[in-house]
Amino acid sequence: MEQYIVALLFGSFIVLLLIGAPITVSLAGAALVAFLTLGKNPISFVQIAFTSVGSFPLMALPAFVLAGALMEAAGISRRLVDIAETLAGPITGGLGVATVLACLFFGAISGSGPATTAAVGMLMIPAMTKRNYSLDYASALTASSGGLGIIIPPSIPMVIFGISALGLQPPPEAVAQYGQFSSVSISKLFIAGVVPGLVMSSSLLILNYIISRKEGYAGTNEGWSVSEVMHALRRGFWSVLAPLIILGGIYAGFFTPTESAVVAVFYTVFVGIFIHRELNFAKAFHALRTTTWITGRVLLILFAATVFGRLLVEQRIPALIAESLLSWTDNMYVIWTLLIAFLLFVGMFMETLAAIMILVPVLLPVTYMFGIDPTHVGIVVICALSVGFVTPPLGENLFVASGIGGATVESIVARALPFVAAYVVAIFIIAFVPSLSLWLPRLMGY
Repeated sequence: MEQYIVALLFGSFIVLLLIGAPITVSLAGAALVAFLTLGKNPISFVQIAFTSVGSFPLMALPAFVLAGALMEAAGISRRLVDIAETLAGPITGGLGVATVLACLFFGAISGSGPATTAAVGMLMIPAMTKRNYSLDYASALTASSGGLGIIIPPSIPMVIFGISALGLQPPPEAVAQYGQFSSVSISKLFIAGVVPGLVMSSSLLILNYIISRKEGYAGTNEGWSVSEVMHALRRGFWSVLAPLIILGGIYAGFFTPTESAVVAVFYTVFVGIFIHRELNFAKAFHALRTTTWITGRVLLILFAATVFGRLLVEQRIPALIAESLLSWTDNMYVIWTLLIAFLLFVGMFMETLAAIMILVPVLLPVTYMFGIDPTHVGIVVICALSVGFVTPPLGENLFVASGIGGATVESIVARALPFVAAYVVAIFIIAFVPSLSLWLPRLMGY
């Protein structure tokens, strides 16, 4: 019976996708067919789905999306890019370095890959082409760096992972073998993402330096100007303060991630209206419309994916996968290689948030059976799926960068492949060295 239900669940899902149904409809339709086949009350279908979108931590999602949209409208993102550009100075490939740094800064605010690519790309792609960077390379680097937006905290995918992991307890046999596992929390994921985010960004910086030396992309001739750096820091003081307030408040325990998202919104409104004086009604309305669209889409996917995931757990799919893997190999490096390859493949075809909501109920119980810390799993999953932003056919960042700079998607993909390879190397390092993810949370008492 279990095998029949699983075949029905995935078969219905794949058929609906192939005929062009949106992923939300595909997930909900497949889950409903399985519910009716099992003779379950359809009312429980709605109850499970409603509970999934009624949790307090989920309030952080629309608040962080709104904060990111408002910060772009308030001129905060532009000032962060200016700071990054002045800091890069005469370094070989300096504007490329500035692009990566700007994505790091903005990613710590927006929590979104495409939003980071759009905000930074609008400023940096034209700037790089003026300095004789090829348009293809400038677009590829910006698209690749935009993926950092979901790794550097606060991160929307981390919020979704934390919510999806709620209630997924380690199997008794895993507890008996490895002892009690630490719990997953959004705050802990935020802290755990700092060092892996720096590892991922370092891989881009190293490759950018190598390519820039080969292509002759030099830095500024003027060298570092202390006066320009100080001027940029003065102009961007309130912009730099934003991530410090958001993350510092979370790490210091002053407020939860959900509360910090609301603080970010009020801070941005205050800065945009009273300090920068760039936030007006029209820009605020556009930010609200963007937030409504993104949040509504995510909540609909979460609504359907929760029921889909619950059915997988009830049919013991994670346990069966874990048992088959254990019977084949117990080598942790082989297990990680298989999981990363699978995640990279999924990221090519599925939106990051949808993939997290579908895969977490399956992957987390499997990794418990191998004694892997769930927070470490979350960081590796998010890092691996971030590569999907620059790999076709989905590749959202590719289309954003193409729309901004005008280069064809095909030419951007060709120049982005080395950055994808650098990302993959960094992901394996993060996966094989758990302390990169867990050292900082342990240091802070998690």
